[in-house]
Amino acid sequence: MKISYNWLKQFIKTDWNSERTSELLTDLGLEVESVEKYQSIKGGLEGIVVGHVLTCVQHPNADKLKITTVDLGNGDPVQIVCGASNVAAGQKVPVATIGTKLYDKGGNSFEIKKGKIRGEESHGMICAEDEIGLGDSHEGIMVLDAELKPGTPAAEVFNIENDEVFEIGLTPNRADAMSHWGVARDLRAGMLQQDVHVELITPSVSSYKVEKRTLKIDVNVEDNKLVPRYCGVTISDINVGPSPSWLQNRLKAIGLTPKNNVVDVTNYVLHELGQPLHAFDASKIHGKVIVKNAEEGQKFVTLDDTERTLSKEDIMICDEKGSLCIAGVMGGKNSGVTERTTSIFLESAYFNPVSIRKTAKRHGINSDASFRFERGIDPTIAEYALKRAAILIREVAGGEITSDIVDVYPKKAEDHAVLLNLENVKKLIGQEIPDEEIKNILVSLDIKVNSISKVGLGLTVPAYRVDVTREIDVIEEILRVYGYNNIEFTQKLKATTSHSARSEDYKVQNIIANLLVGNGFNEMMANSLTTPSYVQLSESIHEKNNVLMLNPLSTDLSAMRQSMLFSALEAVSFNINRRNSDLRLFEFGKTYHKQLAGHEEKMHLTLTMTGNRKAESWTSPQAPSDFFLFKGYVLTILERLGIKNITTSALKTDVYSEGLVYEAGASTLVEFGTVKKSVLKHFDIKQEVFFADFKWGAILKHLTNHLKFVEIPKYPEVRRDLALLVDENVAFAKILDLAVKTEKGLLKEVDLFDVYQGKNLPAGKKSYAVSFILQDNTKTLTDSQIDKVMSKLTQTFETELGASLR
Repeated sequence: MKISYNWLKQFIKTDWNSERTSELLTDLGLEVESVEKYQSIKGGLEGIVVGHVLTCVQHPNADKLKITTVDLGNGDPVQIVCGASNVAAGQKVPVATIGTKLYDKGGNSFEIKKGKIRGEESHGMICAEDEIGLGDSHEGIMVLDAELKPGTPAAEVFNIENDEVFEIGLTPNRADAMSHWGVARDLRAGMLQQDVHVELITPSVSSYKVEKRTLKIDVNVEDNKLVPRYCGVTISDINVGPSPSWLQNRLKAIGLTPKNNVVDVTNYVLHELGQPLHAFDASKIHGKVIVKNAEEGQKFVTLDDTERTLSKEDIMICDEKGSLCIAGVMGGKNSGVTERTTSIFLESAYFNPVSIRKTAKRHGINSDASFRFERGIDPTIAEYALKRAAILIREVAGGEITSDIVDVYPKKAEDHAVLLNLENVKKLIGQEIPDEEIKNILVSLDIKVNSISKVGLGLTVPAYRVDVTREIDVIEEILRVYGYNNIEFTQKLKATTSHSARSEDYKVQNIIANLLVGNGFNEMMANSLTTPSYVQLSESIHEKNNVLMLNPLSTDLSAMRQSMLFSALEAVSFNINRRNSDLRLFEFGKTYHKQLAGHEEKMHLTLTMTGNRKAESWTSPQAPSDFFLFKGYVLTILERLGIKNITTSALKTDVYSEGLVYEAGASTLVEFGTVKKSVLKHFDIKQEVFFADFKWGAILKHLTNHLKFVEIPKYPEVRRDLALLVDENVAFAKILDLAVKTEKGLLKEVDLFDVYQGKNLPAGKKSYAVSFILQDNTKTLTDSQIDKVMSKLTQTFETELGASLR
C-alpha cells in the first residue's frame, strides 16, 4: 500500500522528516518497506531557468536554425542555437543549462552539453513544453510571462510538487489502516505516546447541500445480510474532463493513472478515507437501482472489456433492465462515466467481506475496491464519504446535487464491548504499564473507557476496528502503541535443558536429510494444495477421499494432496522446462484423506531421481541414473536408521512400470520404482523418473535406540564366488534369504556382482554371479571348512531353486 507523505500531512500537521515518521509507523505495526521520491515532473526541472532572449539572428549555415543570445541572470549572456520557428528577441523562455538532465517520454535521460551546431557554438537549449514534461506540444518553444526575472528556477515558476511515498506492508487484519486517514490515526496515537500533541484533521463536509431535487433514483436492496448498507446520490450538469493538477499529482504519487475528474475523485476518496465509491452514468440507469444476486451462468462485460460468467453468489448492482456492476469488485463496461456523461449516480456502500472475497477470487480480479471490501471497511462512514466525494466532484467538474441521499441501512453496525483486566495486561506484556498511560493509549486509539474498577476497564471499541473484538486484541493494541522497544529485558538468559530420545521425529528427519544432502539430493517443499483431478491418474486414490477447500484460491489449488508423487512430478517438470534435467530431490510432507471416520493425515518421506548420475565432465562419460542406483539410496536410508529383517516383494500399482516394496512384519516401510510413461506424459516429462515413498509413521515405529558394538575381527575373511544358472523369475533376494538361513555362523556377506541373460543360455534362464564372504572371529578358516560351507550352499540352491553351476 502506497501512502503519500504530502497527503498524510493534510490530516496531521508535522515537521518530522520521512525517516522519523517511517520508523514510528513501523514500530506501530505499519511496516514501511521503502520510501520513494516522487516529483510531479521527472527531474523536478532542476537546471532549467528563466532566460531572456536578447538577440535572435538567422544561422548562417542553416535556414531553419537561429542564433540567440540569452541572459540567464548571472550577468554573462550565452549563445544558444535554436530551431524553433517562434523564438524571438525580447522573450522570456525556459532554458536548460549545461549539465541539465532532461527526460524523454519513455523516462530515459539525456544531458545537455556544450556543442557546435552547423559550426556555431551552443551553450544550452531553449525548451518546448514537451521537452521538460510540462505538456505534449512541440510546435515551438514556451514563451513565459514577461515579468519573470532571468535566472529564476523554472521549478518555482511552475510549482513542481516534490513528495515522498511510503510503501507499507499492510497485514490483512489492519483494515482500518487502508487509507491515508487510517494511517494518520495510528500516527497520531504514536506521536501522542512520544508527547508530541497533534490534531487529527478530518475533511469537512459542512458545505454539502442539495441544490435541487430533480433526479431521484430509488434503491432496492434484496439481501441486507450481503449488503448491510447502501447509499447513493445524484449529481447533474457536470462536465467530465481532465482533473486539476493537484488531484492528478495526488493519484500519480501513489501509482494511479488519472482517468477523468469524476473517476479521479472516487479514487481519491477511496485512498483518502478507505471507502470505495462508484459513479454510474445516470442516463444509463433505467428505473431504480436494484442490488441483488446474479443468475447462475449469466454473462457480464466488465470495465476491462472482459466477458465474465457470473455465479449466483455474486452481488450485482442492477437496474430494471439489466446488470450495471459487480458489486465491490468492478464496474460494467456500459454503465461507467464517459466524456459525454452529464449526470451521475454516486454509490457508497458496505458489502459482506466474505462474499466480495469469493467473487474477486472467482473472477481473478484484485481491484483497489475489492482489496478493501474483502478485509472489512468502516460501515459508519459510507454517508460521510459520499458527501466528501460529492463536494469534490462539484469542485472539479461543476454541477449540482440533485437528490437527497438514499441510505438503506436497516441494522446499524455496533461498536464492540470489551472488558480489560489490568492484571492480564501486566502478565501478557511482562511489564507493568501505569494505569493512566493505558487509558491515554486507549483514548488515542478512539477506544472509549466507559467504566473503571479495581479489576479493570469497561471499553467500547469502534466498529471500524474489525480486528479488535477480544481482551487479547486490546492488549496487543496497547503494546504496539506503547512500543515493543520499550519493553525491558534482563541480562540473564534462563533456559532449561530437555532430555529427549534420539528417535524423536525431528531428529530422525535431520539425520536422514543430512544423509541425503551428502549424497547429492536437494530438499524440496511442495504445496499441500493441488488439483483434485490428479485422482484420475491412479486407481489407488479416489475422488471421494479428496479434502476440498471451501474457499479455494483457484481450481488448481482446491484440494489437499492424497499423493506426494504428483507434487514431485510438478517440480521435475518445472525444472526440466528450465533446462535443469539432472535431479535428486527429497521431501518430508503429509498427505490428506477424507475417511468415513473423519479426516486423516499421513507423514511421508519421498525421493525423486531423474537424469544423469553426475554432471557432465571430460574425465568420465555420461551415464543415466537407473533403478539399481536408486534402490541403493533407498537401502542406505533403511540401513542408516538401523532397520533390518526386511522382506522384499514386487510392487504392483498403476503408477509404476516396475518397483519393489520393503516391509517389516505387517508394516509397509517403503514403495519405490520407475514411474510409468503414461503418468509422466501428463506432466510433459520425456525422461525416466524414479520415485520412492517412505511411510514415515511405520519407519518411526521400527526404529530402535539399542546399539550393539562388536570387536574388529583379528582373523582374515575369505571370498568365494558362484555362477548360478537359475530360472529368470528367481530374484536375488531369494538367494540371499536361503544363504543366510543355510549358514548363520560363518557367512558375513552375500553380494550380486553380475547378471547375464541371453546368448548361450537356455531359454527362460539367467546367470547370477554371487560373492560370499566367510569369516570366523576365533580362528583362521581352513580350506576344508570353506569347501564344506560352499558345498552346503550349492546343494541348498540346487534343491530349493533348481539352480546349477555354470
